[in-house]
Amino acid sequence: MNVLSFVRKRAKLRGIHLYTDRMIVRRMVRSGVTLLLLLFTHTVAMTGFEGLEPGEALWLTLTTITTVGYGDFSASSSMGRVATVLLLYLFGITLLATLASDYIDFRISRKERMRTGQWRWNMRKHIVFINSPKNNGEQYFIRIVSQLREQPDYRHTDILLLTPAFPGGLPHALSDLGVVHVTGSPDTFEDLNQASVADARHIVVLAEDEYDHRSDSHTFAVVHRLMELGVAARTLAECVLDENRERIRGLGVQTSLRPVRSYPEIIVRAITAPGTEVVLEDLFTYGGDHPRRYDLQVRGVRWADIVSSLSQADLGTPIAYVSRSNAVVVHPHGRETVDAVALIIIVRSESIPELAQVSHALGHHSGA
Repeated sequence: MNVLSFVRKRAKLRGIHLYTDRMIVRRMVRSGVTLLLLLFTHTVAMTGFEGLEPGEALWLTLTTITTVGYGDFSASSSMGRVATVLLLYLFGITLLATLASDYIDFRISRKERMRTGQWRWNMRKHIVFINSPKNNGEQYFIRIVSQLREQPDYRHTDILLLTPAFPGGLPHALSDLGVVHVTGSPDTFEDLNQASVADARHIVVLAEDEYDHRSDSHTFAVVHRLMELGVAARTLAECVLDENRERIRGLGVQTSLRPVRSYPEIIVRAITAPGTEVVLEDLFTYGGDHPRRYDLQVRGVRWADIVSSLSQADLGTPIAYVSRSNAVVVHPHGRETVDAVALIIIVRSESIPELAQVSHALGHHSGA
């Protein structure tokens, strides 16, 4: 389904839902007004035919129409009984049942619109994900939302998906995580407004296809709309081709990053700790700084001394060591005494140090 046909179908569905809701509301208003007139008329009749006080007459009217019937008051005159039969039994109870039925229909229609993404949520300070991964979108969203829920500041943050991917409703695994959605397209301001992007805390524009550079054109168009809405600074946008990232950044986005579907932690970090995604993304690219293993024995040395020695020699940043039991210990305490058979060091790709350089920098600390 192309974008134009989807937008037309959305507009048609929205029109149907709005018409249905308005029709139900009109019926409810008519039934309610008519019911109030009947109640008022019966109350007046009870004061005239039965000689009851207005409060007593109203009490008798309400207990009769709701079929509660406490028996403390009742119509005893012929005219009072005729008025009760005509006004309440024949018309009032039927109207009350009709009103209740219309209200239930309205609630069902409202719930169905929420389930199928036709509802305007009017959220604030929420996270909006625009688009859905081409493959395994459900699993991707489950992973990224689960990781967001692990962050204390985002544990209870509302999360909304703006995508046509779930027209029949979100999977239970996602809705159980507190996720809602709008079945729409970011190509229309109407759907963007329905997702309340203007009031969002963060907006994430996902690449439609992480392997197709043509997705960048659509991302650019979406971000341009967000810029016009004044929310580009709160936007994280995925970009397939690195050469397109500068164009995206030129629109004022918070960050532009490569799509890495197997590791949604990058986007989570970009949301919760802006800037750290650059470090993580760099580690995924061999052309940038990357971790390298150096097989040399280091015994009885504090981790802080190892880090200091290699940093002063400008050879890289140690991030872990391999113990004699072949366990990889990541980011140990500075005071921890290391007994290692290898070090893992983040090095620059343009100046990768040799094993001898690392060993020399460690000096007497090295057992190699």
